[in-house]
Amino acid sequence: MGLTIGVDIGGTKIAAGVVDEEGSILDIHRVPTPQTADGIVDAICAAVSEAGKGHEVEAVGIGAAGYVDDKRATVLFAPNIHWRHEPLKDKVEQRVGLPVVVENDANAAAWGEYRFGAGKGHDDVICITLGTGLGGGIIIGNKLRRGRFGVAAEFGHIRVVPDGLLCGCGSQGCWEQYASGRALVRYARQRANATPENAAILLGLGDGTPDGIEGKHVSEAARQGCPVAVDSFRELARWAGAGLADLASLFDPSAFIVGGGVSDEGELVLGPIRKSFRRWLIGGQWRPHAQVLAAQLGGKAGLVGAADLARQG
Repeated sequence: MGLTIGVDIGGTKIAAGVVDEEGSILDIHRVPTPQTADGIVDAICAAVSEAGKGHEVEAVGIGAAGYVDDKRATVLFAPNIHWRHEPLKDKVEQRVGLPVVVENDANAAAWGEYRFGAGKGHDDVICITLGTGLGGGIIIGNKLRRGRFGVAAEFGHIRVVPDGLLCGCGSQGCWEQYASGRALVRYARQRANATPENAAILLGLGDGTPDGIEGKHVSEAARQGCPVAVDSFRELARWAGAGLADLASLFDPSAFIVGGGVSDEGELVLGPIRKSFRRWLIGGQWRPHAQVLAAQLGGKAGLVGAADLARQG
């Protein structure tokens, strides 16, 4: 199969890109993300139609945040869109006249990294995305492992602290409450409130109050050497690395790929994650260690991965 289209559904934009067999994006079209569930379906179809003009496109892959069924056709539940058992594949196929594959967006991003990014050369990789929340994907034996019902790799909702912080999913103590962009901001605000004398740079980037601190401020302050910002990254990394050690006990991959917005800070966060991973890896002094690698495709991983999964059929 030649050209396919990958669709990335973002909070503000929906992007549809024409992707070739090498993972290169040949053409891309973006439309604003509507506020209604039906409007999003309309926007997906419009973006696909516009992106595909002038190209011989053979299939479409859609990355959707939420639970996607085992047939890669129905969005069982989307937390940020009112989709409940939404037959997205059928709706889009009827409109665009092409075969459609629907996949969880983190799975699509993981597949993109495995095929065309940091995972090239590896047969067994586990991907995590450290964004607003924490997502992931499992590739074992060169295959995307989705589980019996299609909803595997929801790593962010593994409970790491019994009766811990309340999560948006309704549970308590989920991993993403301790290793995510949200967690990073919380750590920074708490530390700035406790020791404002160590947070002068960080507070100066916002409105001067702990509550005014945002993720971008923590990143910039850390790059400038702000003690509170650097310590906040280390706390996030401690939780992230400990979680990877647990995943190593489950899957024993040759590599972990760390993506998402938080990972854009490079060694500022990846170095401490590796240190924490080694610290908490059971039997680590006697066993081989998986590599902990930075994702390479950035924000296009999900789109490229979805397009390639459509190519796989």
